[in-house]
Amino acid sequence: MHPLPRLRTVVIFTSLVLATASFQTSAARAVLPPSADTLVSVGSPDGPFSANKQNEPAITHDPTDPTVLVAGANDNIDMEACNAGPDDDCPFTPGVGVSGVYFSFDSGSSWQQPTYQGLTARGCTGEPGDDDPECTPEAGDIGTLPNYAEHGLASDGDPALAFGPKPATGGGFSYAHGARLYYANLTSAVPGAAPFKGFEAIAVSHSDDTRAAASGSNAAWSDPVIASKQNSALFSDKEQIWADNAATSPHFGNVYVCYAGFRSVPGASQPLFVLTSRDGGSSWTQKQVSSAANNTHSQQGFGRSGCTVRTDSHGVVYVFSYAFGVGSPGLGRIQMVRSTDGGHTWTRPTTVQTAYDTCSEVEPSIGRCVEDGVAGARDDLSPSPSVDIANGAPSGQGATDRIVMSWVDGRTLNHEQVMFASSDNGGGRWSPARPIGLPGQRGYYSAPAISPDGMEVWVVYNAWLEPFKDSAVGPQNDRPLVGVMLHADSTASGVGSFSLVHQGRDGDARGSSQNNLAAEFLGDYVYATATNTYGAAVWNDVRNAADCPEIDAYRQELHDIAVSTGAQTSEAEEPRGEAARERTQEREFGQPPDVQMQCDPRFGNTDIYGGAWSNP
Repeated sequence: MHPLPRLRTVVIFTSLVLATASFQTSAARAVLPPSADTLVSVGSPDGPFSANKQNEPAITHDPTDPTVLVAGANDNIDMEACNAGPDDDCPFTPGVGVSGVYFSFDSGSSWQQPTYQGLTARGCTGEPGDDDPECTPEAGDIGTLPNYAEHGLASDGDPALAFGPKPATGGGFSYAHGARLYYANLTSAVPGAAPFKGFEAIAVSHSDDTRAAASGSNAAWSDPVIASKQNSALFSDKEQIWADNAATSPHFGNVYVCYAGFRSVPGASQPLFVLTSRDGGSSWTQKQVSSAANNTHSQQGFGRSGCTVRTDSHGVVYVFSYAFGVGSPGLGRIQMVRSTDGGHTWTRPTTVQTAYDTCSEVEPSIGRCVEDGVAGARDDLSPSPSVDIANGAPSGQGATDRIVMSWVDGRTLNHEQVMFASSDNGGGRWSPARPIGLPGQRGYYSAPAISPDGMEVWVVYNAWLEPFKDSAVGPQNDRPLVGVMLHADSTASGVGSFSLVHQGRDGDARGSSQNNLAAEFLGDYVYATATNTYGAAVWNDVRNAADCPEIDAYRQELHDIAVSTGAQTSEAEEPRGEAARERTQEREFGQPPDVQMQCDPRFGNTDIYGGAWSNP
């Protein structure tokens, strides 16, 4: 049974809120046919590396105007070229941001990427040879979030977006003048600045005018606010944001951010935090909602990460995260905490699902779990939960509050499964977990979305089409990766069987790359959102990336050296963190190729693709 609505909340409704709910069902749509998808990161170049690199996409829709979609991604569009400085070095340019943002005003049929003003390294193109001076970023055009460099900050990716109501005159929140867009991401200091303590912080920006933001107006965005409570030992990571967007909620308008706080020795002290804003993102309070250690069967696991946060129509806040298992693969736990008082207090974590880490193979050259093969793309967070709730936004009326969850279970190499479960009683009971991926596909990252009225469920995922490869060297398209969108009907009796809506074009994932060139890179997640009339999704896509045989040979060399010596070449990175996100490759492990001279210009050209499809 669905929980009854609280009678006291009926006074919140106005004719305007009801009008927006009606508008949601009748708004004009221009969704794609089932056979089509579209490029989301439209402003980013095809080459050279690393400006052509995008990953870790997120997406949200405006509940007051469902034709409006906004996406984010890690986007290297403003980075220096590999020819700048040493030609075998493709670093993240210090102080240059990577948090891209993209807008659609036709339900995902087309996208635009604005150009703002900020700190950029686009002019550092260099020449063949290693005699170029070190790149010095300058003020100029940027394709990432604005207003960061002016405050001594660089936007560092891990994008998370959400729409909520705008603050109302006289207090509270209202959709009377539209919705507010929130964008959360990691941030670090511009070299020479010290805007906060620690290594990486969580920053949140907002915009009340998506049209102006899409046109390239810096003024359409607020200044970034440091939301996390930093100390000198803290590395904040893997955040997600959500706004309480259903008017039936007594906490309507609150904004929540969950994140993993890595302190001291990585993994030994790593609690989960939740931030709450009650004033539209201007100020934040912080609560620790888990223990600092992750103890599993009397052993300490790495920690927890990959959190997701949502609210139901009654304002209950749900935060889910993944507590890593012990061993390879380890049996980890998907855990949930809840707050019924707007983030003031939280329940203790409870385990709602179990999942095996997708870590049957650890790549010795980078020390991270990989799924596709030697020098592959890291997949540590594949088993992390992604969640959505049918909360009836924007009005909240008639909400089923069904919770849907997807994740990837990696208990058996070459048989990784996209899993799905749902709950109709606030996470107390769950439907049996079931695999939903298509035959012949190995799940990589996944995300569900449920329509606000609870009638339609969508799941997007990336998938590998070939088994694990024992060598980085191989024939063309040796490691095909695709994006997939599924749909299921949702009724009072549960969520039905999933069917294929769309499968994108595949491409060779070896054409993706960490900036240090040591391995592939595709990030840590994909994302979906749903209105009452269509579902939309974004995913990592390599169809336009070119494999570079010289890079393949170099990665194999790093792997062989690491196996024979027991040493790692570097920490895996993206975009900056985990041990300060290395700037150069350690030369003692081999000489990288001169990328722009030896590789196809499209090497590293990972894109964000997506689509929106009408309810079947």
